[in-house]
Amino acid sequence: MARTEYYDDPAAPVPNSLVVAASAAVIDGEGRLLLQRRVDNGLWSMPGGAMEMTESLPQAAVREVWEETGYEVEVTGLVGTYTDARHVIAYSDGEVRRQFNVCFRARVVGGQLTVSDESHEVRWFASAEIEDLPMHHTQRLRVEHALRGGPPYTG
Repeated sequence: MARTEYYDDPAAPVPNSLVVAASAAVIDGEGRLLLQRRVDNGLWSMPGGAMEMTESLPQAAVREVWEETGYEVEVTGLVGTYTDARHVIAYSDGEVRRQFNVCFRARVVGGQLTVSDESHEVRWFASAEIEDLPMHHTQRLRVEHALRGGPPYTG
């Protein structure tokens, strides 16, 4: 299913769903960030997705990292909350989503790198390598906050 992201765009479709989602900034011992190139839009992002009814947000982040990268992780902190109403995601099935995302910090505790059916690629990146990657600017904001550290972002 294809997806198109809009930001502060008067031509964006009107949202018809609100989704709670979790993502994870997985950083290794060398300070590299784990990213995936998504199948649905071809852009790079941190692993993440919608929370299921039977899980907490940290559990959703752990599950999404496992499904999308093959790594088992544990949540170690909070990058921030991302709730900007100007960000709208439209899917080819007709869903137009406003997404509430909580981005966690996490570290690998097991598993091995695996590319899922949701990703073209999964790789570790040094911060200097990320600048030129094709990435939606709302995702880039999360990446910048994750790499910079500091108190959690609330926006």
